[in-house]
Amino acid sequence: MMGYIYNKVYGVVRRTFLFCLFTFLPSTMMAQVGEYRTDFAVGVNGGYLMNKIAFVPEVPQKYYGGLTGGLTLRYTCEKYFKSICAIVAEVNYAQMGWEEDILDMDDQPVYYYGDDDKTNPLYYKRRINYFQIPLMARLGWGRERKGFQAFFQIGPQIGFYSSESTDTNVEQGKNTQNQRASYIVAQETMPVEKKMDYGITGGVGLEFSHPKVGHFLLEGRYYFGLGNIYGNTKQDYFARSNHGAIIIKMSYLFDIIRTKNDKIK
Repeated sequence: MMGYIYNKVYGVVRRTFLFCLFTFLPSTMMAQVGEYRTDFAVGVNGGYLMNKIAFVPEVPQKYYGGLTGGLTLRYTCEKYFKSICAIVAEVNYAQMGWEEDILDMDDQPVYYYGDDDKTNPLYYKRRINYFQIPLMARLGWGRERKGFQAFFQIGPQIGFYSSESTDTNVEQGKNTQNQRASYIVAQETMPVEKKMDYGITGGVGLEFSHPKVGHFLLEGRYYFGLGNIYGNTKQDYFARSNHGAIIIKMSYLFDIIRTKNDKIK
């Protein structure tokens, strides 16, 4: 008898629990979703980048400085708790490349014979121009319409080779006064082989917004290339030759579509 009563009570409790679970859980989940946004902004960006190529075998380098700039599109979709969620896409033109640090065994500049005034050490710079398309997920914290907002964004990036140029006084086979410390010179006569670049980019920044003026952004970003500019099979000279860039960028955006909500600050 007690077992029969127990089974009946257990069955009622179980059905009640399941009814409550499937009745209130969807409402709870919907309540946890943040405040929706349909903000769409477009604008321009520009900045300065410092790039190196991670050659293996290693090539001694300095950072190569170049310009970058283009079009920015941003869609803000939600505010979840205090985080403002958005998707950011850019179409940029960027001057990547590398600059070699040509030194001897004593870390002194290398000169050709006859250059006694020591004003013309060996130098080598290669510029590689790309059209780049980063697509980033963004989280922001702060004011959306009027005031300051800090943000973090990260995502994949693809780049398409446009052109390249070389600035150098290096002449193959010409004797120098002091011997170069690095014997890796094959890259100086090799054109870029891989015409598509890809990797991961991300950064942090600060944005100032005003409803009548727009959005002004300052950002520091890093790009880590996953592709190589040269082949990397066993038959190729380099096992690795990927980009790595530090980027400082400013952007200006203006709203095309703005969510109608007086509570948004």
